[in-house]
Amino acid sequence: MSEHSLDARRLLCPMPVIRTQNKVNELLNGDTLVVTCTDPGVINDIPAWCRINGHEIIGTEQNDDDIIIKIKVKH
Repeated sequence: MSEHSLDARRLLCPMPVIRTQNKVNELLNGDTLVVTCTDPGVINDIPAWCRINGHEIIGTEQNDDDIIIKIKVKH
């Protein structure tokens, strides 16, 4: 299991979710993905996408303009 990152800053909805989906599809069960975004909509959109697709949100934090969401991949 390994940790991966995705820079989705300066992308507007729905692109952060689409990029997250594309990256998760490349990862293995148990991997983690750290997504960094600036669109405040991801605070709701990415967790909703994870619930629908069975992935787990490990944590969410905000640093200045960056929103960081950590996802555990479950295939």
